[in-house]
Amino acid sequence: MMEDERMLTLEKFEEAAETVKRVTQETKLVYSEYFSAQSGNRVYFKPENMQLTGAYKLRGAYYKISTLSEEERSRGLITASAGNHAQGVAYAAKAYGCKAVIVMPTTTPLMKVNRTKGYGAEVVLWGDVYDEACAKAYELAEENGYTFIHPFDDPAVATGQGTIMMEIFKELPLVDYVLVPIGGGGLATGVSTLAKLLNPKIHVIGVEPAGANCMQESLKAGKVVTLDTVNTIADGTAVKTPGSVIFPYIQENIDDIITVKDEELVTAFLDMVENHKMVVENSGLLTVAALKHLDVKGKKVVSILSGGNMDVITMSSVVQNGLISRDRIFTVSVLLPDKPGELSRVSHVIAEESGNVIKLEHNQFVSINRNAAVELRITLEAFGTEHKQQILSALEREGYKPKLVRTII
Repeated sequence: MMEDERMLTLEKFEEAAETVKRVTQETKLVYSEYFSAQSGNRVYFKPENMQLTGAYKLRGAYYKISTLSEEERSRGLITASAGNHAQGVAYAAKAYGCKAVIVMPTTTPLMKVNRTKGYGAEVVLWGDVYDEACAKAYELAEENGYTFIHPFDDPAVATGQGTIMMEIFKELPLVDYVLVPIGGGGLATGVSTLAKLLNPKIHVIGVEPAGANCMQESLKAGKVVTLDTVNTIADGTAVKTPGSVIFPYIQENIDDIITVKDEELVTAFLDMVENHKMVVENSGLLTVAALKHLDVKGKKVVSILSGGNMDVITMSSVVQNGLISRDRIFTVSVLLPDKPGELSRVSHVIAEESGNVIKLEHNQFVSINRNAAVELRITLEAFGTEHKQQILSALEREGYKPKLVRTII
C-alpha cells in the first residue's frame, strides 16, 4: 500500500490530532467584529501565528516524525526551509530527541537562523534560493543517510497540518467557508481533505499571492506547472511549483482559488495590528485580505492565519507603507517667502485642521531668489484621505499652492 493511501483518512486525521496535542498549544478561534462588519459575514480567525514556533508547521513536522520508525529517526532528519518549516522540524526533532539538520538559503534573515539553532538543529547555509538549499539537503541526505522531511509534498505532513481543520470543526461545527493560504499546498491539502470528510458542504477556498499563483495555474492546466518567476512579499508562500504528490487532493477538495495583491497584504497587516493587536506575517494575511473578495453574505467564515514570523525590519516597512497608502501619513511641499513668521503661519493653518506634523525640512536653496521662495517640506499624520484633503484645501485657501511629494519617513 502506498503511503499516501494510508494517510489523509479520517482515522489518520484523528490520530494526528491526538498526536500533535503533545507539542502544540491551543489556538482558539477569535471572532472579529471589525471584519464581520466589513464583509457582512461572521468572521473568525484561526490564530496559528500564536502557535509554538510562530506557525502551523510544527503540526506536520511532528506528526510526520511520529510516523517514522525508530531506525529512521535514529539516522537523523534533514529538511530545507527558509522559514517556518525549519523551526517546526527543529522543534519537533528536539521533542523526539533526534538530530535535525536544516539547510537554509544564505539569504535567510539571521533571526530565523538563530531561532532554528536555538531549537537544537544544525544549520547549513547553502544557495541563494530555496530550490538550491533543497537540492543540497537531498545531497546530504544521500551522503549521510538522513531521513528527509519535505515541507509540503508529503501526505503525512499534510495530515498533520489538517489537524487545524479538526480543531476548527470542533469549535465551529456549522462553519460554511474556510480560507487557507497556499504555497506548496501542504496545509491546503490537509485542511480541504478533512473538511470534505467531515462535511462535504464546507467550502474551502485557497488563497495565493497574485505574484506566486502556482496552484491556480496548475489547477487551470489540470497538472502541476512551474511558474517562471515568483514576486511577492509573502515569502512563506512564494513557491514556483506546488507539490505533485498532494496535487490530486487539491484538485478534488479545493472549491476555488482567490489571489491577493501585495498592496492588500500591507493594509491587512495594519488592520490586524490596530483591530486585533496581532502580528501576522504576510502569508498569513492572505486569508484576511481575501475576505473582501469573497462574494457571499451571512456565512460563518474562518480565515486561517498561518503564521506570525515577521522580522522587525519588514514589519516597520509594512507599517510605513500601509500608513502612506491609507493617507494616514503624507508629505507636502509649500513655497514660502524667506521672512520671519511664515513658518508659524503654516503651522497655524495645519493646527486649525488638526493635522499632526511629524517632520519638517527647510530648503533655502530651492530658488536663486531666496526672497521669492524657500521650500518647506512637511510630513503630516492625518486620519485618512478625507482629512488629508481638508488640510490641503486649507493650505490652498491661504495661497500656499501645496504639492504632494513622495513620503520617506
